[in-house]
Formats: sequence, C-alpha cells, structure tokens
Amino acid sequence: MLSTLARAATRRPLTVIGLWAAFLLLGFGLGTGVFADLSDDVPDVPGTESDDSDDYIGRISPTGESVTAVVAGESVSDAALRAQVEQTIARVREIAGVAAVPDPYATPGLTAQDGQALIIPVTFEGGLSDEAEEEATDTAVETIKRIDAPDVHVSGGELLGRQLGERAQEDVKKAELISLPVVLALLLVVFGGLRAAALPLVIAVSGIAGAFLALFAFSQVTDISVYAIQVTTMLGLGLAIDYALLMLVRFREERRHTEDVVEAVHRTVAAAGRTVLFSGLTVAVSLTGLLVFPSVFLRSMGLAVAAVVVVDMLAAVTLLPALLAKFGRRIPASEVRPDREEGRVFARLARFAARRRTAVLVTVVPALLLLALPVTGMRIEIGDAKQLPSSTEARRLYDTVDAHFPPGTGVSPVTVVLKPGADPALAERVRALAPSAATRELPGGNTVLELQPPGAVDGEEATDLVERVRDVRGDEPVEVTGIAARLVDFRAMLGERAPWAALTVLAGIFVLLFAFTGSVLIPLRTIATTLLSLGAALGVVVWVFQDGHGAGLLGGEGLGALSLTAPPLIVAIAFGLAMDYEIFILARMREARQRTGDDQEAVVTGLRRSGRVVTCAALLLAVVFGAFMTGGFSPILQIGLGLTLAVLIDATVVRMLLVPATMALLGPRAWWAPKPLRRLHDRFGLREAKDAPESPYISTP
Repeated sequence: MLSTLARAATRRPLTVIGLWAAFLLLGFGLGTGVFADLSDDVPDVPGTESDDSDDYIGRISPTGESVTAVVAGESVSDAALRAQVEQTIARVREIAGVAAVPDPYATPGLTAQDGQALIIPVTFEGGLSDEAEEEATDTAVETIKRIDAPDVHVSGGELLGRQLGERAQEDVKKAELISLPVVLALLLVVFGGLRAAALPLVIAVSGIAGAFLALFAFSQVTDISVYAIQVTTMLGLGLAIDYALLMLVRFREERRHTEDVVEAVHRTVAAAGRTVLFSGLTVAVSLTGLLVFPSVFLRSMGLAVAAVVVVDMLAAVTLLPALLAKFGRRIPASEVRPDREEGRVFARLARFAARRRTAVLVTVVPALLLLALPVTGMRIEIGDAKQLPSSTEARRLYDTVDAHFPPGTGVSPVTVVLKPGADPALAERVRALAPSAATRELPGGNTVLELQPPGAVDGEEATDLVERVRDVRGDEPVEVTGIAARLVDFRAMLGERAPWAALTVLAGIFVLLFAFTGSVLIPLRTIATTLLSLGAALGVVVWVFQDGHGAGLLGGEGLGALSLTAPPLIVAIAFGLAMDYEIFILARMREARQRTGDDQEAVVTGLRRSGRVVTCAALLLAVVFGAFMTGGFSPILQIGLGLTLAVLIDATVVRMLLVPATMALLGPRAWWAPKPLRRLHDRFGLREAKDAPESPYISTP
C-alpha cells in the first residue's frame, strides 16, 4: 500500500498537491463552521438519571433556556438608572420567544445588598427552533446592552456556547501565530535550511485543516465541546510536525545512497512511512479507551482525535512525498558522521544508565512516584466560570455577581422532579434537606423542586445534597438532575468504566508492542515506565491547578479540583504519544541486537541512533502544547501542562535513563517470549524492510 501511495505521489506530484490544496480550502472554509456550533455541556452522559430527567423536563416544561445579565458600577437606586432598567425589561418582555423577565427591584435576591448591582434573568419559551432562539437571544442581549452603566454583562444558556466558541477561535489563531514561528526556528536548527524546515509546517497546516473538518463532521451528529477545538487542533498540529520530521530526516539519509530524488522518496515512504503508520496506530489504540465511556464528549474526542491522526498520517505519506518529488532536489543529504561522533551525548547517557542501572532505578522511580503522589488526592468537578479567562463575558459576569452578592447567588440548583404518583409528603422531606427551595408545577401533574445548595455549583455540599435526595426518595417516582447531579453521575460512570478502558488500552498496546518486538517482557516494561511518566505529569497538574501552587504563573488559579475532562484526556493522549518514542528507540535496539548479538551494546546503539529525533520531536510537541496554553481556559491549561510534562518526562528521564537501565537489568531476558508466542511472532510479527539502508535516526517497524 505504501509503495503504491509513493508511486502515485511521485508520478503526479502536482495533482496530489492540488488535491491537498483543495482539502485545505475545505478545512479552513467549511471546517471553521464548527466554531459557531460549540457546546459547554461536557458532563452529559446518555442514559444516566440526570440526563434522562433533564430531557424529561425539557419535553414537558413550557420554558426553555435562559440568559443572565448583571448591571453594576453605580447605585442601582439612582432614578435615571432605574428608569432605564425598567424600560429595558419592558422591551425585552415584548421580544418574540421571551417567556419571563422578573423585575429585579420587586424580586427578592436580584438586587445587591450594597446597592451597587442588580441581576436581570431572561427566560425563553420552550420548543423554539434554533433560529428563533438565537434571534430572541441576540435581540435581548442587544436591548440589555443599551443600559448606560459602567458594567453590563450578559451570558448563559445558548449564548455562553457562542461566546466560548468565539473565544476558542481567537485562542486557536493566537496559538498558531505563536507556535508556528517557534517551530520553524527549531526546524531551521535541526535541518540547517529553510526549504527542509518549511515542509513540516505545510504538513502542520494540513493537520489543522483536518482537525477543523473532523470536528465539523462530528458536530453534525453530536455536540462538540468548546475545549475539543484546542485539544484536536493542538494534536493535529503537533503530530503533523512530528511525522514530517521523521520523514524528512529519513529522506536526507536516503539522499546519501542515491542521487535519484524519486527513488529516495520511494525508499523514505517504504521505511519511515511504515514508522509513521505504526506510530499513528499506537495513538489510535490509546484513544480507544475513550470509546469505552458512554460520555458523548469523551467518545467524540476519541473519534475526532483519531480522525486527525489519520489526516496527519495521510499527509505525511502522500502530500510530503509529492512535495519532496517536486522540490526535494534542493534539500541536501544529511552530513555523514563517524559512528563514534553520532549521538555521543545519548550514548554516554545509555552507558551510564546501563552501568549504574540499580542506582538509576532507585533514584528515578521514587522521584517519579513522589511527583505522582498528589494524584491520590485528585478531585474532579465540572467547575464554574472561574475556569474561564478573566476577559470572557461569562467570567466578568461571574466576578461581578461574586463581588456584590452573597455566596451561592446564581448557583445552579439541584433539581428534583416528582412525577405523578409520588408521595406528597416526600416533597416536604426533600425541601427540608436544603436551606432554601423553590417549587413550580409542570403540566401532567409533575412538581419540580429547586434546592439551593450552599457553596459551589458542583462542590461537596451540592453533590452530597444529590446523594441525600436519592437516599430519601426510596422507590418513589422521583428523579434528580442539575449540574451537581450530572457530576455525581459522571464520576460514577468514570469509576465503572475506567478499569475496562484501561484494560482495552493496555491490551491493545501490549499486542502492538509484541508484534513489533516479539517479546512479552518489553511490552510490560514499556507500560510500567510509561505509567510512571504519566503519573508524574498528572501529579504535577493536580499540585498546580487543584492545590494552587504556581497556577498564576501559567495564567490560571488554584480551583480546588481538576476539570473532569482533563485526567482522561491527558492519560489517553499522552500514553499514545509515549509509545511513539518507545517504538523509535526499540527499533534501533532490536536492529543493533540482531546485527551484533550484544544486548548491552544494542541498548547504547539504540539510544545513540534515536535519541536526537526523539528529543527534537518531544521539544516540538512541547512548543505546540505550550502555545495552546496561552488562551487561559483552565481545562486547556491543565491538559496542555499535563501533555507537555508527560512528553518531556517520557522523552528524557524515562526513555534516556529508565529504558536503558531496565533493558540492562533484564539483559537477554528482555527479548524472551514463550515458544508458542515466538512462533506466532515469526509468522505474523512486524519486521524491518530488508532492503532499507541503515539510518542513524529513524527506525522502521
């Protein structure tokens, strides 16, 4: 298959380039439409009580979404301001699709005790079409924004998703403007020429277009989280650069052996192209763990990122060969260096780690475990507007309300639905569980109790209230929903499915690594060392963003918990990325071992010949991840920091120290497998291309 792709790309390079140009136009044209259809409903889990109950209320309730406005900055009792507010409320009530707008001057709790702020909630009718709801929302916002006051902020409901989508689009552009020049500078250092350095950026742009198109396609059938934009674009950009780096290094090596550029391209695709495909496969397998969870968000993230990986792989084995066939003559062959000078630093590290393997293990392993220790106290929450950058409209509204109103104002209630047939006395027992409760009747004999929990919207008090209501109801037809209930259900879903997700990923990785190495011990060693780097990275994220140590340096703040999206995404994605580096190193070790039969020297040779590309790839990924952390969304800061640390720790401490130390400790036993499995591998296992010239950098599975 790869040889066919290579021949097609080199035979008609302009056609291939033209097709990819059309793909880019489609991605940056149609694909960017996803920014207009983003959701902030991350914790929805189909089939859970909270989700089913919310759908039930949506079907029978005459009211729908709502937005909240806050007016502050001067005395709300001022006659002129009061007249403006009352006139504005009257106009908003007349807007088609608006169901209710309470008078803040006549409704308790909507005017601040300090007299410097008031809240205007706007509730829309239920059953509106998307177009009608959007028009009603825009008209209401425009009307409220005309109030002449120092601070007027409006957010919530459908409006919040649009506001976050606009901010996400700005953040993606900012990250691209930061990362691409830095990546180009690093590639200039690696390749020493602008032509070779520019080609990975072309592949990177293709990865971004692929991310947009993949998300747009999934947005037609499911909700796409605002955070999915940054995560998929970040990975699409980073992986595309890494794959192009591998291919270009191999191409320059092949130029040493032939002056025929087309032949060099064919050899590159046949050798390094297989590495790219196998590397992408490991990332995809790691993401299969997300498909085990019934969460729409996690499943869509897994599928979208897998789609982006496919686009990056295709660009690396089709677009890049076409570009090389057309312009590769201007890219010189890499410099030939004596073996003793190639990768001297990495060879010294490998010899040191192999010689002092016990000291390395008793030093590095406890250090990584110490970094991972905060994970034992990790908490996850849905979070509130404090997770958003301070410049967003939703965060400004939150900060204004927080500054002028008592704690708990505006906190989403725990919603209890008493369906027909429920014991009337149960309502009183449920009301007694919360400091305050509101009651409203819905069609069909349904009663809704809105219990106001103390503290944060998804804090411990709110989730405890959900659990107490569910304990009190017994077998009565009563359901609990709301943000706190969704968090309780999401946590239960994670606890139930996480072991199966882990088993799926670990089994898949074990099979792939066995197919690659023919060993059963190397996959186990790889999984153990990778889990160490993941634990250390996640521990630092908990220490920074949950406990608040140094979060301000990254533009965030300590929130007392991590975003519920961060841990599963960090683990799934970082695990796949770590396997890339493992494959590069193992391939060179196996090649040297087969050539010399010396297990210890094979470890040294493997690192000497793969250390440079692994380090460069990790550094480039870290730059891309770091650039996306400049946006200020706390979940993206958490995911970005986690992936950056996981990649850097894995590519340095783990691959350069733990890998040679553990391989030296195992010795010849590292490559052991039971005879039945050995015969299976001899028949079906992956092997290196027999006619591929040896490359000091890139390995070929």
